[in-house]
Amino acid sequence: MFHNQFILIKYTINTMQEKQKVTEEKNLIAAFPGKYIQGQNALAELPKLIKLLGKKGLIIASPTAKSKILTKCDFIKSNKDWIITEKFNGECSQKEISRIKGIIAKQNIDVVIGMGGGKVIDTAKVSADMAGLPVIIVPTIASNDAPCSGCAVIYTEEGVVESVYYQKINPQVVLVDTNIIAEAPVRFLVAGMGDALATWFEARSCERAQSGNECGGYSTMTGLALARLCYDTLLQYGPTAKIACENKIVTPALNRIIETNILLSGIGFESSGLAAAHSIHNGLSAIKETHAYYHGEKVSFGVVAGLHLTDALPDEMNTVYSFCEQLGLPTTFAQIDIKNVKKEKLMEAAVKACAPEESIHHEAVRISPDKVFDAMVAADAMGRLRK
Repeated sequence: MFHNQFILIKYTINTMQEKQKVTEEKNLIAAFPGKYIQGQNALAELPKLIKLLGKKGLIIASPTAKSKILTKCDFIKSNKDWIITEKFNGECSQKEISRIKGIIAKQNIDVVIGMGGGKVIDTAKVSADMAGLPVIIVPTIASNDAPCSGCAVIYTEEGVVESVYYQKINPQVVLVDTNIIAEAPVRFLVAGMGDALATWFEARSCERAQSGNECGGYSTMTGLALARLCYDTLLQYGPTAKIACENKIVTPALNRIIETNILLSGIGFESSGLAAAHSIHNGLSAIKETHAYYHGEKVSFGVVAGLHLTDALPDEMNTVYSFCEQLGLPTTFAQIDIKNVKKEKLMEAAVKACAPEESIHHEAVRISPDKVFDAMVAADAMGRLRK
């Protein structure tokens, strides 16, 4: 009996030592794009940047970017021999990635450029990474923090989250033309603020629980500080930036929020980590009624649900709800088209949010589908009550 207890104690100590060893060997890691350029008419820099990295570029462009932006670019017309354009087919899926890889090989491309929204950007990043090529990202909307990151979300053809792909390195260049962002529908900018809103809360959760970030290490002070700056800037300049975008003008406030949505949120989430908000977003993707809504819109609902899950202070809860209400970000099921949905369907989303690989397990609370279901229902109830 005593011998068995000794073996158990010895095994426990060895296991604890092994865990401590793993923890000690995990480094502080932060990830950044090679170069970030933001300004009015910044797109004019693209030919020079392509030449800096290679000899022949492939621009994968969203249909809107191809028809409304590239057709007005003189450098496309005058450099057709070394700048090739290709229209994106609409989903960052294995099928579309394979198609782009085929074009890269056939055309002898050595620089890939992704121009458009998040799914175009992710397709360009994954395709370039698989081909071992540098990538330049040109976001035409500030709807999410995909441009600067070294990871991408791959979806099924039906639009359901399938997997996360991690590139070997972050984009070599992120080129942001603020005139283009200002011309885009304001809903994109607001959705980007919904995505950026999660950055601080998820970073804080990872820091509290000593959970890993998206770089395979722990957050640096820099990553955590940028995540906090992201949140503070949203609260200070978000509403004013929305007004600027509604009027299609570039103001200091809009400049700040574009940088917040793309750079601060991008570095903040990747270098400090993800938690409940993005997992709840991924869970909601299992409900087809939500597919018409943007990533950041569903993430904002994930933020308020995450606050209920982690027992946030009432003052903080009020601040976040007020911010979302002022901008028109979803805080209720109805705002993401979940109406008359049976409990079983919501539970299916909760189960998906709690899958073993999900970042919700970075939270410093015990996680279960029942708790996530209750948090989503509580978020919706409070959102409805406040209206």
